[in-house]
Amino acid sequence: MALVCDIPGLNLAVPRGAFPDPARDIDPASISGPQNAVLAAGCFWCAEAVFRELDGVLDVVNGYSGDSAATADYKTVCAGQTNHAEVVSIDYDPARISYGQLLKVFFSVAHDPTQKDRQGNDIGRQYRSAVFYADAAQKEVAESYIAQLSAAGVYSEPIVTDVVPLEAFHRGEQYHQNYAALHPEQPYIAAVAIPKVVKVRKQFADRLKKEPS
Repeated sequence: MALVCDIPGLNLAVPRGAFPDPARDIDPASISGPQNAVLAAGCFWCAEAVFRELDGVLDVVNGYSGDSAATADYKTVCAGQTNHAEVVSIDYDPARISYGQLLKVFFSVAHDPTQKDRQGNDIGRQYRSAVFYADAAQKEVAESYIAQLSAAGVYSEPIVTDVVPLEAFHRGEQYHQNYAALHPEQPYIAAVAIPKVVKVRKQFADRLKKEPS
């Protein structure tokens, strides 16, 4: 069973508005083998591109969560006719990157968690900010980190990220997978996804894969 622990020796005295490391995280000694995180950060093309950069991330799959399998298709979700969010399912090695560190990238680079049911010009509930937790440990770490970021004044507006149980992940259509890497010339990717990749490479240089994704 995954256990949550306080991070010993963590320096919480970061400048106001800066992103701290999570004060509480899942103890890697309490889990073994690859783990999974499901996160909604607006357009899944952009989130996927960001998380693929990180050392310890084994795979990222774009898909949908929040509603039934019958409605888990791009056309229906984009029409706003479901409660699905576009999500990324992240398989990761907890010996190399923790759940809390994935959340740090999620909140600092992957999206703006203060935007309700939108990300920039992408408007609709399918683009909401959400953490879909698989167990009590993930829920505790996510809620603790949101409270920590709020107390630190990282954002001037309230964080509106939903923290909700993961009922099911529905894999997206194949043409959505690894989309940013396969279509770097696509205008949306060039304007929105690539700047986020540049940002994660700059801010998390010590956590990148040795070979870029």
